[in-house]
Amino acid sequence: MWKKSSNFAGEMKEILIVIGLVAAAMALLAIRIILKKNGQFSSHDIGASEAMRKRGIHCIRTQDWLERQPKKYKINPNNLTSANNK
Repeated sequence: MWKKSSNFAGEMKEILIVIGLVAAAMALLAIRIILKKNGQFSSHDIGASEAMRKRGIHCIRTQDWLERQPKKYKINPNNLTSANNK
């Protein structure tokens, strides 16, 4: 089988290398946040988009909430007319 290693200095060197690589990866991931003004990214949520709000498009939570609200006006299907009947 395998030999048990008692080389503590070699194991510590490997651990320090791994910790250094993880720290470098975290620093590289954080560079964009550090360089970005106010450290914030623009929202990718549909509800936060001005263009979507102008079109009346909301996120699914807002659409669901709007559908569950009581309707002020009830539509009578018997009184509906098509555009051709004008």
